[in-house]
Formats: sequence, structure tokens, C-alpha cells
Amino acid sequence: MFIQTESTPNPATLKFLPGETVMEQGTADFPNLDSANSSPLAKRLFALNGVTGVFLGNDFVTVSKQDSIDWDHIKPSILGAIMDHFQSGAPVIDGEQTGSVHAEHIGENTEIVGQIKELLDSRVRPAVAQDGGDITFHGFERGVVYLQMQGACAGCPSSTMTLKMGIENLLRHYIPEVTEVRPVGL
Repeated sequence: MFIQTESTPNPATLKFLPGETVMEQGTADFPNLDSANSSPLAKRLFALNGVTGVFLGNDFVTVSKQDSIDWDHIKPSILGAIMDHFQSGAPVIDGEQTGSVHAEHIGENTEIVGQIKELLDSRVRPAVAQDGGDITFHGFERGVVYLQMQGACAGCPSSTMTLKMGIENLLRHYIPEVTEVRPVGL
């Protein structure tokens, strides 16, 4: 098995491409060890000293590390853990893979929210996945769209710029009711 790596805009996160499907559908974000109970792969990666986050995409795994640890020291261990996991035949997620999805919206503005989700799915999420992350709709209230950034995008120095200059401008262009985009941290 040959695992490729790619840098992300977040210097604390690398994207690992194992050459196999990681998540059949959606994504899964594990911002800490406590959240990783459902993923044998994430638990294996969190067992490595310095790993602070794991994000699973369709064909990639992004791993975040402590700033004090150099990639040259931790990268070989991460590659080994990913390779061992896939060679073991163990599932990436125990049980059914539900993946990360947009929050439900009930009530007013259902049509606007549908347009927001469609733009996110068709224009934004594919681009964000290229950088090793994901972004999901969390809410819409009084013209403000609330989005959750995951994976390499969570905590990335350029995430505010991505939200304001990229996503906000895109949504405002196509949906005049959108006045602002704000991040939500969970």
C-alpha cells in the first residue's frame, strides 16, 4: 500500500491519501480522543503522541498535530498506523457510516436554506475537501448563515478569509437574503 500525503492550508494538518475509499458517504470529524469511540482508525491515530485531531473524507484522512511536534517526527508513525489499519481489514467506523451532514432547518426560510445547502454541496464542499476538510450548514437566522468548519479547515489560519471572502461572497451573490456568514465551533 502506498499512501500519498498532501499539505493543507493549515500547517498543523496533513492530508493522507491511502488510495482506497475511507468513507462511503459523508465525512467524520474527530476533534479529540473522546469523540473517536466509533472509529477504530481514529482511535489508532490518537494513540500516537502529538495527534490532536482526525478527519475522515471519502478518499482521505487528515491528521492534525500539536504545534510543538515536527511533521518529520510524527509523519512516519501516522503513515504506519493508517497502513496497519487498512491492512487489518478493520472498519473505519464501527456500525453504520452516517457521516457529517447539514443541520435540519424547520420553519421559515426553508427555500432559502435549500438554496444555501445546494450551493455548499455543489460549489464549496468539493473545494474544501481538496484542502482536507469539510464545511456543513448549521443554521440560518436573520440573514446570517452559520457554518461549521471541520478537518484541516477547523483552526486553519486562513479559515476566516475563506468564510468571509469566499463563501460569504458566493452565497451573497446567489442568494440576496444572505447578509453574512459566521463560523460555529462545536
